[in-house]
Amino acid sequence: MEIKPLLPSTSLPIGLAALVLFLPILAHFLAPQLRKLKSDILLLYDNAILHLDRKDHQTYDIVGLRVYPIKSCRGFTVSKTTVRLHGLDLDRQWMFVDAETNKFVTIRHNPRMTLINTAISDDGQNLLISVPAGAAKDDCNAGGADDGTVIKIPARPTAEWLKQNTTLGNVEIWGLQTDGHIYGPEVNEVVSRFLDQAVYLVYKGPTPRNLRGNGNEANLGRLQSTYFPDQMPILIASESSIAELNSRLVKKGENTLTIERFRPNIIIQGNAPWSEDKWKTVRLSDPNKKNGQKSIVADIVSRCGRCLVPNVEPNTGQRHKTEPWNTLYSYRRVDEGYKTKPCVGMLSCPRREGEVEVGMKLEVLRQTDSHRAIAGF
Repeated sequence: MEIKPLLPSTSLPIGLAALVLFLPILAHFLAPQLRKLKSDILLLYDNAILHLDRKDHQTYDIVGLRVYPIKSCRGFTVSKTTVRLHGLDLDRQWMFVDAETNKFVTIRHNPRMTLINTAISDDGQNLLISVPAGAAKDDCNAGGADDGTVIKIPARPTAEWLKQNTTLGNVEIWGLQTDGHIYGPEVNEVVSRFLDQAVYLVYKGPTPRNLRGNGNEANLGRLQSTYFPDQMPILIASESSIAELNSRLVKKGENTLTIERFRPNIIIQGNAPWSEDKWKTVRLSDPNKKNGQKSIVADIVSRCGRCLVPNVEPNTGQRHKTEPWNTLYSYRRVDEGYKTKPCVGMLSCPRREGEVEVGMKLEVLRQTDSHRAIAGF
């Protein structure tokens, strides 16, 4: 009698085969819940850290807060404001777009934008836009808020006001479409004359502009959006790092520059120069816990790769031909994702909303050696 060897069956039980087929579908539907679970676990971990001995935590002073209501226009300092999930309150909620293409316009294209000042009225109800009197063909130093035009618009426009005074349309920022409320000639004509470029003022529309790159849902663990910043809701910068940069500029015979050149939102003091490169998770807190103030955990998602905007002097609108770009390029290309860009400042995404004020502390909860920028425009 011939004995045949027993061979393993090549067929799967029906139940197991069905499971294999449906696993990808199941994973697709469970992915958002799993990412949220990951985010929640990290939040619990970071909260737990705060109850441990803080002597090993790096803690620095928050010494400045800056808000830029209109992208690329002059901002202002505040002593206290609200951190929103999309950024600091009122920060970059407006921008100018080219009237022909509806593409966003910045200091990169027109340095005179930095001469347009913004402020909030004393009663907090209106955004004041001060446009200098000098025409574009004049010297950038010509004109000023006192002899120019001040445009007043609601700082927190209601849906009804927007419906009556603006037109909802599509605009483009970094090659991507989003919606915006486009203002009329009473705002646009004055600014267009000053810039020598036909532009429209735009207020962010209702459709979320979801974060991309390092801040997308897969990387961040949650879906988050912003208004008109280039990439992420909040930019944090260090005074000590700018001081180190200035020391190099002075050695080259150049003038020092202010941190405003880099347009940060939160300015800190006390860390070693460039140590912020490794921050992963930080917490903004008041050690005195005034009025029961709650702290805010923020994810540091990426370094901030730089273009030539910091070469523009904010007070004059004049662009330096080489600095600080050349100096930064020589030693601050520290991120593999930004091979041709130097980095200054850290991009962050807050996990909750709350109050922040000068005098609070920034506490570094986690650090990483693996920051790598992912294209997110």
